[in-house]
Amino acid sequence: MELRQIRYFVRVVELGSMSRAALELDMVQSALSQQISRLESELSTRLLQRTSKGVLPTEAGLAFFREAQLTLRHAEQAARAAQQARLSGTVSVGLAPTTASVLGGPLLRAMRARYPDVRLHLVESLSGHITAMLNARQLDLAVLFDTGTARRWSVLPLLKEKLYYIRSTQGQDAPASKRVRMAQLKGVPLILPTGTHGLRSTLDQLFIRTRYQPQLVAEIDSLPMLMEAVDSGLGGTLQPWAAVGRYPDAAQRFQLAEIADAQAWRVNALCSLSDDELSPAALATRVVLADCARELVRTGRWVGATLLAD
Repeated sequence: MELRQIRYFVRVVELGSMSRAALELDMVQSALSQQISRLESELSTRLLQRTSKGVLPTEAGLAFFREAQLTLRHAEQAARAAQQARLSGTVSVGLAPTTASVLGGPLLRAMRARYPDVRLHLVESLSGHITAMLNARQLDLAVLFDTGTARRWSVLPLLKEKLYYIRSTQGQDAPASKRVRMAQLKGVPLILPTGTHGLRSTLDQLFIRTRYQPQLVAEIDSLPMLMEAVDSGLGGTLQPWAAVGRYPDAAQRFQLAEIADAQAWRVNALCSLSDDELSPAALATRVVLADCARELVRTGRWVGATLLAD
């Protein structure tokens, strides 16, 4: 006996018509009739009698109908209990500062709305540190840019971000070009993170492809400090748009020019421990994180980003 057969029988009795029940259940009448016949065969008794005006339950059918209604109510209660059961636990997520500036808030709000009993532990640090923490299993999930050192990770390429030459508006007589090639930045003072982190690895590959020798005036492994140095006019930087994501007045403080050379982008990958090492809460958080990132890109709130997986 299947729950769907019980549901079909109850609806036929309630409507008093096989044809009307089939229409409401979006079934062919012959298929519905066949299901009722199978139910009657399993119970070894006639449940319905056909009349010129429709169908009526037999005495056995009426007794079964009352119990069937109760069974369906219990089944619905069980389904609601399962749906309302909340995941719980703590999930650790690592984000680079640029990524956190765009994704951190939306992820917190989405998790609060969907899984209020899951405690989210967000770690914001440069990607080299995040990579080490994920490898040490101190994190469940992370968004990273260099997955070459992965150890049994699950990796989903999520999106790619355009890279921009970013400089301060202070002391600039004319607005910067909307697009610039690396060759045009020859002799331009730059402030970058060091080579142990994902963005610098991406930039170093870009330098090799374009045969560009950067003129470094400082290397800073702190995004707030780096952008403060850029803001004060000490040099420009090469970053995705997200580097200015925390500045409400970014348009007034910084000039951004898209790097026009081929493959001038940074790939963001959603990395996690292997599925068998993740808790149900962590698996759910991974889905929410990917959904948030895709929504931010689709709605244009993650400027310069393009989805790689959907």
